[in-house]
Amino acid sequence: MLVLGRKPGEYVIIGNNIKVKVVKSGNGDLRLAIDAPKDIEITRGEVWEQKNK
Repeated sequence: MLVLGRKPGEYVIIGNNIKVKVVKSGNGDLRLAIDAPKDIEITRGEVWEQKNK
């Protein structure tokens, strides 16, 4: 697992076509903006875990 530190406004690129940008952080919260092709499914961890019990 790769662990990165990013500040609001900074982003990472996954592959050639997925961009994950930090849009807000503070008070223990983190907001991410994910730009990916429509055929890529994006699921929150707690939802994925519930579906895969």
